This record gives sequence, C-alpha cells and structure tokens, in this order.
Amino acid sequence: MKKNIVYTIGFGILLGLFSCTKDSNNGVQNQVQQNVQSGTWRISSFIDSNNDETSHFSGYNFTFGASGVLTASNGANTYTGTWSITDSNSNDDSQNDLDFNINFNLSNDFEDLNDDWDFISQSAVKIELIDVSGGNGGTDYLTFEKN
Repeated sequence: MKKNIVYTIGFGILLGLFSCTKDSNNGVQNQVQQNVQSGTWRISSFIDSNNDETSHFSGYNFTFGASGVLTASNGANTYTGTWSITDSNSNDDSQNDLDFNINFNLSNDFEDLNDDWDFISQSAVKIELIDVSGGNGGTDYLTFEKN
C-alpha cells in the first residue's frame, strides 16, 4: 500500500514538472513569435557547411508575418516563403525542441535557408540557429538580427 502511494505521489510530481516545462516551452515559443513578427530582420551570418554565404543575402530585409508568410526583399527582388515555430518532440520538453521552420519554394540561394532549424539563442534583436545535416553531416548556422 505504501509503495502505491509513493508511486502515485512520484508520478504526480513528475507530471507536474513536465507540465510546467511544457508551459515554459510554450511561453518561449510565443515570445519568439512575437519578437520575429516585430519589425524587419536581416541575415547577419549564414554559414553553410563551413562556407560563409552571408553575402548571398546582403541587402535583403526579412519580414515574418503573423499568418506564417515570410517575405525577403532588397527593393529590386521580393521572395515569399513560409515560416513557423514548432515543438519537434513533445516527449522531451526543453527549449531545444523548438524548431524554427523556413521554406522558400525557390531554386536559388534562398532554398539553402529551407530547414527546421534548432535554436542556439534568441532575443528581441537576435536569433541564432543551427542545423546538423542528416545527409552529409555538415553543420549550418543562421543568424538573424533586427534592423
């Protein structure tokens, strides 16, 4: 009987911890969404498998719309894609599970941004992302900074 009570209490504590962590994760997700939807952003760094490709996006301003529309414009060219933030694994409730998803249905430099990026860090003025490729094992880094 004592074992059942101990297990029940232990289970309740664990459930409570996971619930709090999940709520915290949702709070982070909401905060990041609010941050990116505020103003315009630029790519300050894009490292594709050890190759610095930041210059491919020089002069482009990125706008993350509330409806999931992502717009990149440099005044002469405008490209439209999609963005979202999702929780990639509901069984492990850490901030590292949040994915920053970008998709441009293009066959130019912007297709290199297409991925489900993991967060390194995020703030109201800077978002640092990472992706470890499953195919070639390369690591990509993408940093957006607010204009």
